[in-house]
Amino acid sequence: MIPSHLHPKTWPTWTGLGIFRLLILLPYPLMMRAGGLIGHLTWLLLSEKRRLVLKKNLELCFPELDITEREALARQHIESAGKGFLEVALAWWGKSEDLSKLVNYTGLEHLEKARAAGKGVILLSAHFSSLEIGGRLLAMKVPFEALYRPSDNPAVEYLMQKNRTRHTEGAISKNDIKRMIRSLRNGKTIWYAPDQSPSRNNAVFAPFFGIETLSSTATARLTKMTGAAVVPFLPLRRNDGTGYDLQLFAALDDFPGDDETIDATRINQLFESWVRKRPEEYFWFHRRFKRQSDGKSDYYS
Repeated sequence: MIPSHLHPKTWPTWTGLGIFRLLILLPYPLMMRAGGLIGHLTWLLLSEKRRLVLKKNLELCFPELDITEREALARQHIESAGKGFLEVALAWWGKSEDLSKLVNYTGLEHLEKARAAGKGVILLSAHFSSLEIGGRLLAMKVPFEALYRPSDNPAVEYLMQKNRTRHTEGAISKNDIKRMIRSLRNGKTIWYAPDQSPSRNNAVFAPFFGIETLSSTATARLTKMTGAAVVPFLPLRRNDGTGYDLQLFAALDDFPGDDETIDATRINQLFESWVRKRPEEYFWFHRRFKRQSDGKSDYYS
């Protein structure tokens, strides 16, 4: 019986990833240019519904921009997303000795201090287009387990598990709460980004860009159950196109508190500050505001 990740329906995925694997052999500046072109080509193939999500998100979050400015930001994001596609291949198959020449680390002492306390650490990130390569680059310095969202595509699921496990201490499904708790209680570090599609059972409405947004409470709950420290982690591309800057920040003080909404608001404010710093790199194709606190239809309908 053919393994599901090798089924003929996955062959287009394997073909695309094979092309990406070849493209990462290019010199880094050329690879980034190719990524930008891939982004624009992908935009041409997207449905109008998916394009609407990007446009609506930018309209909601940046009402101060006029339509020309938002269109320019959308084009920048499309290029950034295309670069992110190639960076997934770079993260999975790039050589460590080559990658080490592309990265600068800031704030590693904050993570080391949290780890030295002997308890678990949550590396808190958001969905920026350089997230996958950021995780690979950080794994070259410190050990951690990486959370991931299970994919409906068997080929992607197979490669995600295989490569994240190869470069980190393990890949944990975002649905495997017991394993997360066990790892944190055992003093391990886990890395995850809780800014997309939280379940209603583990979420509250909290402001994000001034909009009441369904926001995960998982970070606060995991911290309460395990005593883990929460260390924010932000990987970004350099503006000059020469590589990446990885920033780690001091562990959150007095977190969590007694109010889950306040905790979620605090994390949303952190993420918003990052997005405003580099808006083109945030993942705007996600329907972040699809659920409203008043129960009305979402912004994208």
